[in-house]
Amino acid sequence: MCGRFTLNQSSSALCKFFGIDQIPDLSAEYNIAPTQMVATVRHNPETNQREFQQLRWGLIPRWMKEPGMGVKLINARAETVAEKPAFRGAFYHRRCLVLADGFYEWKRENGKKQPFYFQLSEGTPFGFAGLWEKWQPLASKSEGEEIISCTILTTAANELVKPIHQRMPVILAPQDYDLWLNHQMQTPELLQQLLCPYPDQAMTGYPVSSLVNDSRQNSAECIIPLSGDNLLSENIF
Repeated sequence: MCGRFTLNQSSSALCKFFGIDQIPDLSAEYNIAPTQMVATVRHNPETNQREFQQLRWGLIPRWMKEPGMGVKLINARAETVAEKPAFRGAFYHRRCLVLADGFYEWKRENGKKQPFYFQLSEGTPFGFAGLWEKWQPLASKSEGEEIISCTILTTAANELVKPIHQRMPVILAPQDYDLWLNHQMQTPELLQQLLCPYPDQAMTGYPVSSLVNDSRQNSAECIIPLSGDNLLSENIF
């Protein structure tokens, strides 16, 4: 699964990496949690360009009477996303990239949950495969405002993440962004081919402080390794 992640990149670096004309200045985020606003990239069919938008993390299906369900739908399993009513429409018509530069997973050790931080070996930003949805209150109920929300797809863990957790978020390769964002692409077989574990050789991971367990904590301390000797590799487990 993916329950927390980070984004600590300059707006200019994100514009260059994701091919966007403009992104507002963003605060460094070291502990992004569900229901918070997250940075995303979508395709604008009117301009035929990629565009930046902040969406609420936790997808709210448009047919839900109340928005509370979005707290639970922070992830969608890649294997069943094309079939589940909560995600099916968004999978075919409303895909996005959720911008990140690292994510956390937890391993239970001695009755406690030890967090681990994973990122790409080069420390570059990347895009999670995401879906978005627009929720509006029923016409008969004037209370509430329009909410545009998103979810992050997950897949089986690669060999680096597997000792910590059996699932991991889908990290898309940059050459696949256009295909994923193309709303006219509705062939599930082609889309499913993108939803595979990211190569473990291109990633690093290490244990971090339990500080990240508290979603109120949002400092660089969250991603400091507990010990330089504990970097994950094929020889650790």
